[in-house]
Amino acid sequence: QVQLVESGGGLVQAGGSLRLSCAASGRTFRSYTMGWFRQGPGKERDFVAAISWSGGNTYYANSVKGRFTISRDNAKNTVYLQMNSLKSDDTAVYYCAADPYGLRPYSAHEYDYWGQGTQVTVSS
Repeated sequence: QVQLVESGGGLVQAGGSLRLSCAASGRTFRSYTMGWFRQGPGKERDFVAAISWSGGNTYYANSVKGRFTISRDNAKNTVYLQMNSLKSDDTAVYYCAADPYGLRPYSAHEYDYWGQGTQVTVSS
């Protein structure tokens, strides 16, 4: 079992930055691929970024590539999402998730555990 708690969301102006954190409980955290997804108002939940268990492989949605960076610290059981050059389209609830196999990191269906989400609002 893995429990995930996101933090770091808030209100920011367009062009600004935020760093989201996801703290995980459970001894097996370091074996999971970790992902970030987001769901905007009236939209489906979309893939944002993912990172393999070792941190050696990262994956990004085209819409955030070059602006967002995912990282993890297995010693702290935490995964991060650094978000720069934020746009109003980035406004959403951001969810952290854990995938035990990492075969299809872009697919929400692969993730077994989810956090409660943290709101990010970008004002233009």
